[in-house]
Amino acid sequence: MTTDSPATTAPTRVAILFGGRSSEHAVSCVTAAGVLGAIDRTKYDAVPIGIAKNGQWVLAGEEIAGWSLALAVLPEVVAGKQSVSLAHLDGGHQLVVSEAGTVPQELGAVDVVFPLLHGPWGEDGTIQGLLELSDTRYVGAGVLASAIGMDKHFMKVVFEAAGLAVGPYVAVSDREWTVDPAAVKDRVAALGFPVFVKPARAGSSMGISKVDSLEGLDAAIAEAREHDLKLVIEAGIVGREIEIAVLEGRGSDAPRVSLPGEIAMLDGAHHAFYDFEAKYVQGGAVNLSCPAKMPEADIARVQEQAALAFDAVGAEGLSRVDFFYTEAGELIINEINTMPGFTPSSMYPQMWAASGLSYPDLIDELIQLALNRKVGLR
Repeated sequence: MTTDSPATTAPTRVAILFGGRSSEHAVSCVTAAGVLGAIDRTKYDAVPIGIAKNGQWVLAGEEIAGWSLALAVLPEVVAGKQSVSLAHLDGGHQLVVSEAGTVPQELGAVDVVFPLLHGPWGEDGTIQGLLELSDTRYVGAGVLASAIGMDKHFMKVVFEAAGLAVGPYVAVSDREWTVDPAAVKDRVAALGFPVFVKPARAGSSMGISKVDSLEGLDAAIAEAREHDLKLVIEAGIVGREIEIAVLEGRGSDAPRVSLPGEIAMLDGAHHAFYDFEAKYVQGGAVNLSCPAKMPEADIARVQEQAALAFDAVGAEGLSRVDFFYTEAGELIINEINTMPGFTPSSMYPQMWAASGLSYPDLIDELIQLALNRKVGLR
């Protein structure tokens, strides 16, 4: 007499998308290395797909595991002869590899896509729109929320409409700066100094400068315009930098919020603000503490406002919401990031770890949220 062995369930197949065309390409590569090192391989079949700077999709190899921003040469996805695409075939989502002069090869079905892309052409709704067209489930915010979260100007407009306090700022279009730079300078001068000059649609502190006088404005604007022709120039705000990690609720539940984290520049770090090197390269430049030391009532207030910001832009999956917390106890929202830094040492996973959710469990939760999300309009 024989008995049938129990059926085994195939691991969920997750396409990890990283790299991309933005100036945050290297950060995305390191984020992918962190996720691929922590994802539960017994539960998920992870397929790493890199996007080269020219936009080509390629299958990535094991070299990802050693990627770091501390390397002499920053990690980069290299374009090759073979390209990968995601095709909607036979009612499913198939990975297809193609090369000039050869027959395309199917690599099998994909259940969900995990876009670990930072900046334009990935975090801004473009990849999300591509996935929506084929009813492909994916981790993170949808098209509109991603676009709002990427554009610091329209983000502030939405926050103000939701009743959140926003600091003084000036939005500068390419046309405005080209046609009448003197008028732009007058508007900036009215903010008072110092100001922070930022590309409107970039992250990881790319192209951001602190300007202490009108004389330094031209150079700062030129640097920011290397990343985006649209700019946001913000008045400097004196306050502690407080962050909240937000995670979509299950089903119809409200968004979940972490304990607050705080970023503080250390003495002798030689950074005027929390820039790219302080975030990712120079160890010991900043102190990241969670939970931040705040009165319980203010902790509850900043958590409530973070959840409000998440809902205001229509976010899904994950977001990090950043605030300034003044000595008077005022909370001024700085920004929402719909695909925050996601390496094991990044603030978003650290805040959830301090709140009781480990990095591997956080990855698992995000994938499960995506799998349970309905496709189409929602």
